[in-house]
Amino acid sequence: MTAAKFKLGRVLATPGALAALRADDGTDPALAMLAAHSLGQWGEVCDEDKATNDRALIDGDRLLSCYRAPNGERIWVITEWDRSVTTLLLPEEY
Repeated sequence: MTAAKFKLGRVLATPGALAALRADDGTDPALAMLAAHSLGQWGEVCDEDKATNDRALIDGDRLLSCYRAPNGERIWVITEWDRSVTTLLLPEEY
């Protein structure tokens, strides 16, 4: 089992993200997204953002991942620089 690269802190989700993350099959896609994010699997971000995240693991900056909800909407997962809070949100809710 691979260990998380950082702590998520308190996990929050916006109303838009919660609505998009409702899965009809009983799964919880948020858990899979949070697990991937904590493992440094940044999802659908550009190569520049992936490199920025990799540097942030060392420098202590903010981390941003992007994944797809069951309905196809993009979900951003952002962990603050101090690793106190991780938030799931739609890009337009930023």
